[in-house]
Amino acid sequence: MIGRNSLFGPVDPAADAGYDDHPKRKGFFTDTSVCIGCKACEVACKEWNDVPENLFEMLGTSYDNSHSLNANQWRHVAFVERPAKPPVDLGMPSMGPGGVAVDAVTQQTEVAGSAEDMDFRWLMSSDVCKHCTHAACLDVCPTGSLFRSEFGTVVVQDEICNGCGYCVAACPYGVIDRRKGPDGADNIGIAQKCTLCYDRLTEDQVPACAKACPTESILFGDVEELRQTANDRVARLHEQGVMDARLYGNDPEDGVGGTGAFFLLLDEPEVYGLPPDPVVTTKDLPAMFNRAGMAALALLAGGVVSFLGRKR
Repeated sequence: MIGRNSLFGPVDPAADAGYDDHPKRKGFFTDTSVCIGCKACEVACKEWNDVPENLFEMLGTSYDNSHSLNANQWRHVAFVERPAKPPVDLGMPSMGPGGVAVDAVTQQTEVAGSAEDMDFRWLMSSDVCKHCTHAACLDVCPTGSLFRSEFGTVVVQDEICNGCGYCVAACPYGVIDRRKGPDGADNIGIAQKCTLCYDRLTEDQVPACAKACPTESILFGDVEELRQTANDRVARLHEQGVMDARLYGNDPEDGVGGTGAFFLLLDEPEVYGLPPDPVVTTKDLPAMFNRAGMAALALLAGGVVSFLGRKR
């Protein structure tokens, strides 16, 4: 079903895909201000979805040992090193000896020393497929391997994918990838990415990564409710003086119609390796088809005129 906004603009993705009776759109809100970089989400994702091992080597440039999203890394926790700023209370859950609650600022100061002693800080963020409202990977798939679920998410069907790679080039976030190894792993050559644990959603369960997150940095739920939660969180951080806090991917009017997985960031998107202004790569397809149709009509008209001219 193709509508006026099927390739660009705000829509209900499940309804636009033809689901007349569908649940509310599901997604993730990742609050990077409370991410501690434990990578429990990465492990839970691998265990539940049977994702094979990744590189897992230290490169000497970061404490991050999983490097990036790829076919064998559907969740990735980035460790971004930045110049230090004075510590502020971000509302991190913290417990002292005997389970006694400890003030977050006090604890951070005791562990890291005074602000003058710190010359860097870490920004940590658990990245994942964005499950775009307008998903170019889905638009370009020639086999129907990628499909829009009733929850508004984008899912890959391994048994149908032919490994053509069109979706890899179409994704504006560089999320989707074809599996290249290790030897003996399933689905070599097949496109792979986060499914938002589609099998768990159909059983009314929370995705594995959100279930495993100990700080509730990854929240799962109805997208509209998550957006309200995200807006409230940003407002609180601004009141506390964290003016760099901002939301990424939550605007239905952005270049991909908003995403089903959006983030609270503490710096510019580029710092986290995210494109600052992503646009669905199939946005211009309707205009291109129209121009191609007009060119074909012009050629046809020219042929007719030429034929009639010869008859005289």
